[in-house]
Amino acid sequence: MSPLVGGDRGLIDLAEAIAERFRELQVRVAFLARDIDTGYEVGVGVDRPMPLASVAKVPLALVVADRIARGEIDGGEMVTLTAAERSYGPYGISAFTHDATCSVTDLMLMMLGLSDNAAADALFDLVPPREVDEQLAEWGVEGLRVRHRMQPMYDYATRVAGHDFALATQLAVEGRRPGGRHVIDSLDVGRATIGSPRACVDLLQRVWRDEVAKPEATELVRRLMGKQVFTHRIAADLLADDIELAGKTGGFLTLRHEIAVVIHPAGRVAIAVLTDSDRTARVQNDVDLAIAATARDTVEALASRRPR
Repeated sequence: MSPLVGGDRGLIDLAEAIAERFRELQVRVAFLARDIDTGYEVGVGVDRPMPLASVAKVPLALVVADRIARGEIDGGEMVTLTAAERSYGPYGISAFTHDATCSVTDLMLMMLGLSDNAAADALFDLVPPREVDEQLAEWGVEGLRVRHRMQPMYDYATRVAGHDFALATQLAVEGRRPGGRHVIDSLDVGRATIGSPRACVDLLQRVWRDEVAKPEATELVRRLMGKQVFTHRIAADLLADDIELAGKTGGFLTLRHEIAVVIHPAGRVAIAVLTDSDRTARVQNDVDLAIAATARDTVEALASRRPR
């Protein structure tokens, strides 16, 4: 079993119960939930690096937002994404039929709100992965590496499986190697964009506390993450009038992730749930529901430990 994290016996027991929930689903999970005001936290495998898929759009957005705040990028600059050259994806500009022109700031909205890969790679044209990675290092962000754009995620899979999604998913399960290595580069911790639950939660905490980048940049990222359309994971069991949630999902082949900050009457919880399934089904709603239950259970447990 991956190491358990908890500030007391009850939280350790909760972490163990959540780990068992995912084991029964044949899913490898690494997660961390932290009350960013009290420091109480609960998690499993919190330092395990995993390919991030679209969760990587959050650090990209932060770096772009910081450059806008510093006047190095014009947020109102119009960018044209041609139908022939833009990146693959099921949503947003990626799925448009014709060329599209959009401002830089609105590309960020499409990227975080709809997980638009074409918008993300248009922003990577402005700030390449290496520069994002270097900026994160300069800010002291540890445990998170940005190594590639979004399109190579798919290119790496088609290189070994062609356009056969079933074969790619089968290889995603069977192609694992010791030490996090993988036959598909976008699932290989040595080649993919990666992060651990702790790294993701640390970054969210700094964004919500204005402890990284320019304050105008962190405010923009918080606002745009709050516009995420997809609510089938962390938000599913936390939809209430007195709860605010800002998150970012990530999914690719066997990966189903989400990172988020939950603001509720008792405080603020940053959470990262990163999962890798041993099953090859394209749709695994039970995994999404398990992520939702993990968020609900951890938020409630951490809220109960706040001073009254």
